Amino acid sequence: MSRSSVTPLDILIVGGGAREHTLAWAVHRSSLCAKLFVAPGNDSTPGERVDIAAHDVEALTAFAVERGIALVVIGPEVALAAGLADKIAAAGIAVFGPSRGAAQLEWSKSFTRQVASVLQLPSPAWAAFESHAELPAALSWWRTLGDKIVVKQAGLAGGKGVVVPLDDETCEATIRSFFTTGPVVLEQRLRGPECSLLTFCDGYTARPLPFAQDHKRLGEGDTGPNTGGMGAFAPAPVPYDLNELTAQFIQPVIDHMRANGTPFVGMLYAGLMLTADGPKLLEFNCRFGDPEAQVLIPLIESDIVEIMLACCNGQLANTPLEIRDATALGVVIAAPSYPASGQELGALRAEVPDTDHQLLFRGNAGGREYTAVGIAQTLAHARTAAYDLADTVAPAGSRYRRDIGWRAHGATLSSYAAAGVDIDEGTRAVDQLKDSVEKTHTNSVLGGIGAFGGTFDLSEIMGMQHPVLVASTDGVGTKVELAARAGRYDVPGQDIVNHCINDVLVQGARPLFFLDYFASSVIRAEQVAAVVNGMSIACAASGCVLLGGETAEMPGVYMPGAFDVAGTLVGVVERERLLPLSTIAPGDVLLGMGSSGPHTNGYSLLRKLFDWLPLDAQPEPLDRPIGDALLVPHRSYLNSLRAALEDHGLIKGLAHITGGGLIDNVPRILPPNCDAAITLGSWPMPPLFQLVSEVATGLGTDELYRTLNMGVGMVIVVDAARVGELQAAIPEPTYIIGSIVAGTKRVQLG
Repeated sequence: MSRSSVTPLDILIVGGGAREHTLAWAVHRSSLCAKLFVAPGNDSTPGERVDIAAHDVEALTAFAVERGIALVVIGPEVALAAGLADKIAAAGIAVFGPSRGAAQLEWSKSFTRQVASVLQLPSPAWAAFESHAELPAALSWWRTLGDKIVVKQAGLAGGKGVVVPLDDETCEATIRSFFTTGPVVLEQRLRGPECSLLTFCDGYTARPLPFAQDHKRLGEGDTGPNTGGMGAFAPAPVPYDLNELTAQFIQPVIDHMRANGTPFVGMLYAGLMLTADGPKLLEFNCRFGDPEAQVLIPLIESDIVEIMLACCNGQLANTPLEIRDATALGVVIAAPSYPASGQELGALRAEVPDTDHQLLFRGNAGGREYTAVGIAQTLAHARTAAYDLADTVAPAGSRYRRDIGWRAHGATLSSYAAAGVDIDEGTRAVDQLKDSVEKTHTNSVLGGIGAFGGTFDLSEIMGMQHPVLVASTDGVGTKVELAARAGRYDVPGQDIVNHCINDVLVQGARPLFFLDYFASSVIRAEQVAAVVNGMSIACAASGCVLLGGETAEMPGVYMPGAFDVAGTLVGVVERERLLPLSTIAPGDVLLGMGSSGPHTNGYSLLRKLFDWLPLDAQPEPLDRPIGDALLVPHRSYLNSLRAALEDHGLIKGLAHITGGGLIDNVPRILPPNCDAAITLGSWPMPPLFQLVSEVATGLGTDELYRTLNMGVGMVIVVDAARVGELQAAIPEPTYIIGSIVAGTKRVQLG
C-alpha cells in the first residue's frame, strides 16, 4: 500500500494519558491524517478533544459512525477489555487494536499463562486461583514451590496489580489481600533485567520495534511498589537478536490466536525477563506501553498511520517499518502522592523548549502527569536531554526517579577494559620492566617481579637469625572518587593500610611500619585529617606504626575536590617461614575467607555500572544503600590468621584477591605443575556481588571473576588432612572453595 494511494483520513484516538498524547503527536504529523479527534484526550493533545470516556463503548462507536471516522486507534487496555474494537469493526471502521477475545492476553493473566504453556514459551512456574475458596491451595502451592514468588491480580490493574514480596510474612499477607479483589495468579520470581518487546501485528505478521526497558518500581534502584512505569529508554541493550525473540515469543502467539478464531491486530507487547537461563515471558500487553510509547514512537521514521492501516488491512509484511538511528529516554514526572491518588500538580515551571530532541507528553492529572523525553545519538546524551527538560519544567512538588537507564551500562560493558582499565596491559608492562629491575638485584633479594610484595634478606647486614623485610606499595585507585563524592574520607585511609598489610601477610610477614602519600588539587586540613585518621585506625588494629608520609598539593593535576592516596608498608618474617611453601601439590584444599566488599579493586567497572544510580538508592538484593555497600573499607586478614601462621606448615600458601580477582591472583602462589580448581557457588555470594552479576549482563563469568573478588578476599592452601585443624584455628567462617590439581599454573572455574 503506497502512501499516495490513500486519501487523508479522519482519525480517532481513544484515551487521555501520555501514551495517547504521544500517539496523537505522531498521527497529527502524518500526511495521511486529515482531521484528528482524541477521546477524551487532555489539555496538551493535538487535534479536537471529544468528551467521551475511553471505556464508553456505545458512545465512542456512535461518534465514530456519525463523524465518518476512517481509523480508530485504541490506547488503553480498559477499552480493549470492554470490547471497543469489536464494536468499531462491526460498524465497518478500521480499528488498530485487538478484539476483546484477542485482548484476553492482557486482561486475563491466567489465559496468558495457559497460552504460554500450550505454546511452550519459556516461562516461570505458575498457578491460577479463581476464588477465595482456593486460598488454602494457593498458600500450599507457594510453600511447596520453595522459592520467592510474584503475586498478581488476574485481571487489569493499570500496571499496579503486581507485588513482589520481600519476605514470607508480606507474601502471605499479599496473597490473602489479593483474594479479596478477585482471581489471583502466583508465579515463581525470576531474576535478571527486564525488556519490553513491542510488535505491530496484522493477524499474520509481527514487525518489532527496538527493545525498550521500563522502570516499574517507584524508587531509585528499582525499589518500592510497582507503578504503571516511572521511565523508559530505547533501544535497550539486549544480548539477543530482536527478530529471533519475535519469532520465539510473538509469532507463535499470533498464529495460535488466528487458528482459534481471534486474530490479533494491533500492538502485541511481550514483557521479558532476561534470566541466566535465557529470556522468559513475564506478561503480554495488547497495546502500546506507557511509558514505552513515549520513547518508541518518536523513533519510528515511517508514517505511523501507514503502519497502522497496514495492520488493519493484513498488509504489514509489504509495508516498510523504518526506525531512526537514535536513542530516546523518558522520565515520568508524577504527583507527590503517586501511586496513591492525591493532589494534582500545578503549572509547569517553564515553557517547553521548541526543539526536536526534547519532548514533553502530558499524562493523567494526579498520577503520572508528564513524561520528559530526550532524543539523541547516544543514551547518555538522550538521558541528559530528558533530565534537563524535567529539571526545567517539572511543577513544584513533582516526584521523579533520578536513575532512569541505570542498568544500561552493565549490559554494554563486555570487559574491565571497557570501563577504562586494561588488566592485560598492566601485565604486559610488568613483563617489559622485569629485566631492567632484575639488573639491580643482589643475593639479598628474594622472590621476583609480580609477587604481592618485595622481600629483602637482612641477615647479611644485621647479623640476625634470618629476618626478611617484606615491602608493599599500593594505591586505592578509583574508589577515592566515590569516597570524595560521599564525603567518606576515612575509608581510603583504612583501605590503603589494610591492602598493604594483606600483601605482606601472604608472604607470612607481620607489619612493622607504614608510610603514606596523599595528593590533592587543594589541601583541606579536615580532609587530610580524615584520611590519616582512617590509616591510624587500620594501623592500630594491626600493631603497625604509622611512621610518616607526604602530603602534596597539585593544582592543575587533580580535578577540584579530587584526591589520591598511596602508601608503602614494610613487614618482617623469618626466612624459614616465608610463604608460599614449596610443598603445594595436587590434592591440597583451597579455603576461602570472605571479603568485606570489593575492597580496592574493580571500581572503574563498578562506578560505570552504577553511574546513574544515586548513592542512597538500595536496589534488591542489597541490605544497605549502594553508596554504603561500595564504601565498606578493605578488611585486614592479619588478626584472623595470626594464630594459624604461628603453626609453621599449617598454611601452605595465601593469595590476596586483589586486581585480577581469583583468576589472576591464585596462580601467583602455584607451582608450575599445578592448577587451582575453584567451584563456583561454594561460598555465600554477598548481596553487592549478586547485584553486579544481575546488572553486568555483558560480562562473562571469567571477566567478572577476573575483575572483582566476588566475595572471597583471601585464599588459603592447606593439606587436605589438616583442613579441620586450620578452620578451628581461624576465628571466622571459612569455605572449602576448591582444590589443587595437576595443571599449568592456572585457575579452573567450574
